[in-house]
Amino acid sequence: MIDFIENVPSADEYNALKSAVGWGASEIDTVERALANSLYVVCAYDGGKIVGFGRLIGDGVMFLYIQDIMVLPEYQGRKIGTGIMERIMEKIRMYKRVFGDLRAYLGTSVGKEDFYRKFGFVTREDASLGAGMVFL
Repeated sequence: MIDFIENVPSADEYNALKSAVGWGASEIDTVERALANSLYVVCAYDGGKIVGFGRLIGDGVMFLYIQDIMVLPEYQGRKIGTGIMERIMEKIRMYKRVFGDLRAYLGTSVGKEDFYRKFGFVTREDASLGAGMVFL
């Protein structure tokens, strides 16, 4: 049984997930600072093992950004990502009740767009907002 817990994982747990999904690991101190600055974090556990993760970052008033939706490859296809997103969407709705003009954004991995459409997300182009851009 998978348990969803609002819990900040250790930097090692985060890096293990990040590496397992093909995104590579980050410096431990960088991960610790990033996680500490998150607005909301939810982890999925199978027993004591972390198998999924997601978080919200942003100012919580005008902008939220869904970041790092990750599920171990051997656990994918079991609705764990959906469980993580349901909890994140609940938190977004809570923020929107207070700050109605708030917008939530995300960047999808290639081929994952339909997963996020199930939660009401549209492309920026479909919302007449122009293309998303990134500075690397």
